[in-house]
Amino acid sequence: MLSLSISDSVLHSLKLPEKTVQQDLMKLLAVKLYEKGALGLGKASELCGASRTDFLHILKEERVFLNYDDEELDKDIAALESFL
Repeated sequence: MLSLSISDSVLHSLKLPEKTVQQDLMKLLAVKLYEKGALGLGKASELCGASRTDFLHILKEERVFLNYDDEELDKDIAALESFL
């Protein structure tokens, strides 16, 4: 497990509710790591303590697009065609 230190001056400067600051920071970190491609959907949702479905809603709220490339699309099309 990794622990991060944030100085009191930075914590007091955050424009986040004190009651939820840790949860909000984890959500922001998870969203950004997912957006950058550093974490997949499952691990990012785990990081912020949300279900995959809830994390998808969070991504929508934050206007972050799904990481879905041409290779994944080709695999999905091939899988669908195998049923036809």
